[in-house]
Amino acid sequence: MISSIKKRTIVGPNGKIEIQSSEFPQGASVEVIVLLEPEKDETEYLLSSEANKNHLIEAIENIEKRKNLISFTPTEWDEKYNV
Repeated sequence: MISSIKKRTIVGPNGKIEIQSSEFPQGASVEVIVLLEPEKDETEYLLSSEANKNHLIEAIENIEKRKNLISFTPTEWDEKYNV
């Protein structure tokens, strides 16, 4: 019989956390430990490799030079992406 599981889940409305497992019998006594994952630093990821770093630098340069940008109005955005 299985004695432990490790699952990742997302906290729902009002702090609700659900863990589903058919591996434990109904009515079994369990101990639950919740570990909050630290927030990820996106900048750290973007600088984690030379390729990522170069891509980020190029993207920043494009913004500063107003090059390779896509422009749209709020109405155009709503028509295409507002679901």
